[in-house]
Amino acid sequence: MKYYSYLILVLGLGVISCKDGNKQKVKEVSIEKLTSYVNTFTGTDGPGNTYPGAVVPFGMVQLSPDNGLPGWDRIAGYFYPDSTIAGFSHTHLSGTGAGDMYDLLVMPLNSRFTESLTPEGAYRPYSKFSHEKEKASPGYYSVDLLSSGIKAELTTTARVGFHQYTFPADEKSQIILDLGYSLNWDKPMETKITIEDTRTISGYRKSKGWAADQRVYFVMKFSKPFDNAQLYKNSEAINEQTVEGQFTKIIADYKTSDNEKILVKVALSSASIEGARKNLDAEIPHWNFNQTVEEADKVWEQYLSKIKIEGTKEQKELFYTNLYHVFLTPSLHSDIDGAYKGADGNNHIAKGYNKYDTFSLWDTFRATHPLYTMIAPNETEDMIKSFLSHYDETGLLPVWSLAGNETNMMIGYHAVPVIVDAYFKGIPLDAKKALEACVASATEKGRQIDTYMKLGYVPTGESHENWSVSKTLEYAYNDWCIAQLAKALGEKDIEKTFAKRATNWKNLYDSKSTFFRPKDEKGNFTSPFSPKEYTKEFCESNAWQYFWFVPHDIDGLITVLGKERFTQKLDSMFTYYPAKDDKLPIFSTGMIGQYAHGNEPSHHVAYLYNNIHQPWKTQEMVRKIINTQYSTKPDGYCGNEDCGQMSAWLVFSSIGMYPINPADGIYSLTSPYIQEATIQLENGKQFKITTENQSDENKYIQAMTLNGKPYNKLTLTHKEILEGGQLHFVLGSNPNKD
Repeated sequence: MKYYSYLILVLGLGVISCKDGNKQKVKEVSIEKLTSYVNTFTGTDGPGNTYPGAVVPFGMVQLSPDNGLPGWDRIAGYFYPDSTIAGFSHTHLSGTGAGDMYDLLVMPLNSRFTESLTPEGAYRPYSKFSHEKEKASPGYYSVDLLSSGIKAELTTTARVGFHQYTFPADEKSQIILDLGYSLNWDKPMETKITIEDTRTISGYRKSKGWAADQRVYFVMKFSKPFDNAQLYKNSEAINEQTVEGQFTKIIADYKTSDNEKILVKVALSSASIEGARKNLDAEIPHWNFNQTVEEADKVWEQYLSKIKIEGTKEQKELFYTNLYHVFLTPSLHSDIDGAYKGADGNNHIAKGYNKYDTFSLWDTFRATHPLYTMIAPNETEDMIKSFLSHYDETGLLPVWSLAGNETNMMIGYHAVPVIVDAYFKGIPLDAKKALEACVASATEKGRQIDTYMKLGYVPTGESHENWSVSKTLEYAYNDWCIAQLAKALGEKDIEKTFAKRATNWKNLYDSKSTFFRPKDEKGNFTSPFSPKEYTKEFCESNAWQYFWFVPHDIDGLITVLGKERFTQKLDSMFTYYPAKDDKLPIFSTGMIGQYAHGNEPSHHVAYLYNNIHQPWKTQEMVRKIINTQYSTKPDGYCGNEDCGQMSAWLVFSSIGMYPINPADGIYSLTSPYIQEATIQLENGKQFKITTENQSDENKYIQAMTLNGKPYNKLTLTHKEILEGGQLHFVLGSNPNKD
């Protein structure tokens, strides 16, 4: 990556402190492109499961290269250690464990191509490539396809993918659109391509995968008329202007001169072909590829500038790479005119807002959405409206919604804390309808919620993913959130009901083992029980990792356990390492003792030392997690990036705060990892976080001031941030235990 900084002359270089005689470091003040600090390849190796391609913040189109090979490592279509590219598809998931999307694969070819990724069946050509001939930045990706000598460049707007291919001289150059291409869980069910003229094709791809009913309508335009275009169905040539079937593709033929550029625009819609056409006309009416690249870069610069930091080059690279990933999802789902495919299978119109989807709520309710309330409140307002439209269509709030579908992946009803958090932070929403939707999601008969309401806990069962303990704890937290909203709206009966349900976490606490344990339907704890084992009663975790999930009542948890035992247990969480012969599942990564930073249930735990008045341990552990579990290398995430949650933890922690309870508007404080941060608030104010003596060694808070006055709290409220001002940290190398 290249970094361009334009330094302003700094006065006072080499200032000597009269008090202690030590030379003071003078911070460089710079005007720079923040996009230059982003490494879009971070997370494309290891368990991160990210993609490196072109996208704008919250964009409908994620135009990125696919290696063409299936597997866990290639969930996002691209795996850094690979050396093949099968084409460039227009939809991808960022950092998940779900192998879906990969719609509309485009690939440029010529006479040099000979090899196929599918030796049996349909011909799927691929090219070799080298990372030395590959580069990317926010909103842009390019690679030299070594098997053909073709240079591929990609950029996007919100709803349109823009390709630029530079060809060598060849009589048999081609561009393929393959709607039959699929990867991992994805499978085409019904596809269609129509040749409208020699520069325009249109159609759709309806597929089934993790999301059961995906619909991608498209209009595709070429800058140069093709000499000929051949349609295929199941690898057989079709001599018609339209082809329909499960596996269809089109090959457009060209004669190209050396260094000739052919550009392709592909507009998407979940609602209709005409919707895609409107999106294309509205967003890229021209053929200026470089202009679109520049516009994408400007949009990214605007979003990254929401938090401006000062620090070392390495700190800026880490911070802005993670902030970039925060803005990749949710994904825009509505057309320029508001049309979208709803979760009920019908088309709807989002009136006065952008409809979003791709809500990985079990992950993102923890820190990603609280971060959006601070730096993307307008988008948060539209996300809440998107939740409520999902409720209109299905009678429930989304659990894990994707491409106009409910996947029901993971547990909890975590749209609830997102809504409640937004309400108390003053983000406009229909509160009465929101409460109605929250109650409906918390009283449905499915997902063992009916049993939970009857027994006060979810009993263990034979299901492989019973997750009974995790469900009980997460439902109880969500219930607390509903009680708070009901109280604010004067709904006393609802408040009373859900306040009682919020205490259900106590029903699975075992005082003998001092863990939450599974119970059967008769109320008996089940045996054998080993808290470090990964069993079906804990969602992608064990009893150690889920012990701390009572974010609405940490004081109550401390009381039940006893402060001394709680402190010992918290220390042990970070020191009791798995044995060499322990079998760790794929999601148990980033281990520090039993703490697993690679998975979300652990994310708030390091901040709990603040609750027992040992904040220096929070400061020590948070800094350790940053230094050991994050980098900007391709394997820079210790676990799935998970639609922004892994990154949001880093962003929050870098500026010295984190929401232990994601719905109470309170941030737990730690020592900032960076020198200075300025949060640009939507109300026009700024909140600055500054440090004194910040360094790797000086990670302990010695003193704080808020707006120039001594500040001794270990928390900061969202309201205080919105008022603007400055939180100043004085740091040192030794813990301040006073």
